[in-house]
Amino acid sequence: MLLEVHNLSAALEDGKQILNDLSLSIGKGETHVLMGPNGAGKSSLGNTLMGNPVYQVTGGSIKFKDQDITEESPDKRAKLGMFMSFQTPLEVPGISLETFIRSAIHHKTGEHVKLFQFQKELQRCMSLLNMDPSYAKRDLNVGFSGGERKKSEILQLLMLKPDFAILDETDSGLDVDAVRVVSQGIEEYQKSVGGSLLIITHNAKILESLKVDKTHILVNGKIAMSGDGSLIEQINAEGFEKYMK
Repeated sequence: MLLEVHNLSAALEDGKQILNDLSLSIGKGETHVLMGPNGAGKSSLGNTLMGNPVYQVTGGSIKFKDQDITEESPDKRAKLGMFMSFQTPLEVPGISLETFIRSAIHHKTGEHVKLFQFQKELQRCMSLLNMDPSYAKRDLNVGFSGGERKKSEILQLLMLKPDFAILDETDSGLDVDAVRVVSQGIEEYQKSVGGSLLIITHNAKILESLKVDKTHILVNGKIAMSGDGSLIEQINAEGFEKYMK
C-alpha cells in the first residue's frame, strides 16, 4: 500500500468533529474516487491527509510509503510525493506560474532544474491542456478564469509528478469542454507517471476516460460504502439517500 489511513478521526480548531474513525488504503498506481453529499467531509479528508493545520487529528494514523506522517507538516508530505489540487485555487501575486512550478520542483527534488528541459516539458504539458503559453509568465492564478485556474492545477500535477495526488473537485464550475481537457490531463498523469489518485468529485463526467479501481461513499465523516467503478453509476441513478441512514 502507498497510503494507509487507519481509524482516522479529525476535528476543526473549534472542536467540531469532521472525520470519524475512517480507514482507507490506496495501492501504488490505483485511482480511487470519493463521493458523498455536501458536508460529508470529503474536502476535510483531503486537507487532513495533506496536513492542513486547520484540521486537528484526534485519533488514528496516516502512513505514506510506510512512514507515519500523522504529525508531519504539509511541506514534508509534499517532498515525500503528496500533492493536492484545490477546489478554489488561490491567487499568488508576484510570482509567475512558470517560476512557481520550477521552484516547487527544486524544493521537491533538491536538485537544480535545467531551464531548457523544464521549459520544453512545460510547453508540452500546456499544449496538452490547451493553455495559452503566455499564462506561464503571468502571476499565479491572477486574473485567470475558473477554468484556467483548474488547468493550472493539473499543469502542476503533470510537472511535479507526485506519487499520490488528491484532486478536490477539480471539475467544479467547468463547462463540458474544460472538463474534457482536465480529464485528458489526469489521464496523461495516470499513463506517464503511474501515480495514485484520490479524486473527490460530484461529476462522473470527468471519470469517463479514467480507469477507476475503487469508489467510496463518505457520509458524516465516515466511509459508508466502497465498491468498484460501477458504484459511480449506481450513485448517479439512486443518489446518496440510502447510505445516510
